[in-house]
Amino acid sequence: MTHSRTALTALLQEYGLSPSRALGQNFVVDANTVRRIARLANVGPGDLVVEIGAGLGSLTLALAETGATVEAIEVDRHLLAPLRSVLSPLGIPVHHMDALEADYDQILKGRQAVVVANLPYNVATPLVVHLLETQPLLQRFLVMVQKEVGERMAAHAGDEAYGAVSLRVQYFGEAHVVGKVSPTVFYPKPKVDSVLVEITRRPSVAIDPSVVSEEALFDVVRSSFAHRRKMLRRSLDAWATEETFRKADVEGTRRPEELTLEEFARLAAAR
Repeated sequence: MTHSRTALTALLQEYGLSPSRALGQNFVVDANTVRRIARLANVGPGDLVVEIGAGLGSLTLALAETGATVEAIEVDRHLLAPLRSVLSPLGIPVHHMDALEADYDQILKGRQAVVVANLPYNVATPLVVHLLETQPLLQRFLVMVQKEVGERMAAHAGDEAYGAVSLRVQYFGEAHVVGKVSPTVFYPKPKVDSVLVEITRRPSVAIDPSVVSEEALFDVVRSSFAHRRKMLRRSLDAWATEETFRKADVEGTRRPEELTLEEFARLAAAR
């Protein structure tokens, strides 16, 4: 049983609450949508799901229907009472913490898990990157984010949305946009479209650190995209010479949005 729009607004009214603009809260109030997200998460009995930003439990209930074990994280203290009133009867724990600072060892207890989350614009990218960098037990992600954020996460060389974030995600995993979400399924209705992005962690990072270090690689990436419309020979003129480009087998006349992760790695190794 998931929340309808009527049930969710009644729950807010019961506790004297309204969605927080400061926290970017938009609650999903469509049962078909949350069940679709749970289906795309591809979880069931035996799986552990960490739901970040559980809100009032609409998606949590759909995840619980799959038979998966769910650990819910919610940062807004005002939502804890209504959220627990929904989830406690199902035995689903609610962790009151900021997902960027959470103690995942405490939550995971050595178990691999899938992250499912409805993320506001301002936290989506830093949180996903942080979890990829620091939490290897989080093996897969299905995140609902603003369309432009999701496209950036999943972009490849030559795509309009391609940039440093795309490369950071690629370094740790493979990302794909797997669905669109209409503004009409949220309360309140946002002014932007949302997408669902699936990220699967690689068994090891995409570039062997013995070939080029992570620090050196992303120093080149950041320097290149600081002037994304410039040719590489100009954006990297502080250290790259024609010999550097020759050694890397990368044309200095190319622009950063045209280069693959492997090409950036060759440039970094040629320094």
